[in-house]
Amino acid sequence: MELHKAKYWKTDETAEKVICELCPHFCRIGDGKAGICNARINRGGVLYTEVYSEIISLSMDPIEKKPLYHFYPGENILSTGPRGCNLTCQYCQNWSISQTDGPTSTVEPERLVALALRENSIGIAYTYTEPIIAFEYVIDCAKLAREKGLLNVMVTNGFINPAPLAELLEIIDAFNIDLKSMDDGFYRKICGGRLEPVLDSIEAVAASDAHLEITNLIIPGYNDSPEKIAELVDFVEAIDPLIPVHFSGYYPAYKFTAPPTKTETLHEAFDIASEKLRYVFVGNRRTDCGNDSFCPQCGNLLVGRSGFTARVTGITDTGECDNCGRPVDLVGKWSRRG
Repeated sequence: MELHKAKYWKTDETAEKVICELCPHFCRIGDGKAGICNARINRGGVLYTEVYSEIISLSMDPIEKKPLYHFYPGENILSTGPRGCNLTCQYCQNWSISQTDGPTSTVEPERLVALALRENSIGIAYTYTEPIIAFEYVIDCAKLAREKGLLNVMVTNGFINPAPLAELLEIIDAFNIDLKSMDDGFYRKICGGRLEPVLDSIEAVAASDAHLEITNLIIPGYNDSPEKIAELVDFVEAIDPLIPVHFSGYYPAYKFTAPPTKTETLHEAFDIASEKLRYVFVGNRRTDCGNDSFCPQCGNLLVGRSGFTARVTGITDTGECDNCGRPVDLVGKWSRRG
């Protein structure tokens, strides 16, 4: 494993530790030690990343699996992620690769981009674990991908500082941000983080040119009350009611033994959110609601979905509803940058 010098850090006032400035933990790291993410390490007073070009997962996925429902529906995207995470969610659904020091493979940026081109992918998705901790690798891959006409997607917890996020916003085309709860106590006790930086990230992405969708994993007894769901919905509505929101069903995992989310709870979340938001989806369960995208003006079916299979049925080649002519709120081949 070859070390790669990290970005966003400084030496502390004692000159004995370095302070990582990538995420809001601001880890103070002694020589030979790593930060909370276990991916950034102090070697002789210099901060390095141990996960540059080291990936723990690689696959071609439907874009709907990210989940992104309003970004190139029906397309496939090469997806990859590093080992580790800068949060420690006790219910992590991907804990075996995010909370352990699992085996990785070396894939340099040039090779990753070449693979995306060979597989006819629309781009690269940085996902599975937490791509923020592989910041330098994501930046280099995304720049090269864009040069080759590929798109860049980031599936993230949003726990990042403003300066590195601003750098990502220059080259990432779409984000799905996991908004775990509107309760800061939940973030602190269950996830080892804080709520406010995540809300700040969502607002920053929403104000940018990047496409944004939000996911909320509903966990019984923790964030599933109608009041907590309504609070999340109100936050999103205040930013933009057109932002797609995905409510996802939880299953017991890692350190959590709470029962799986009931389908009825997901239906209730869908109903609450649909009163104020235009695009609400339900995931990780087979349900009779929250699958398809409809025109908010005339109700025409724009995209029909079954599992991760999407069928674009009601959008013209120039990006309008084929029934009423309203410009659609989806990003696709009709809006690809020239």
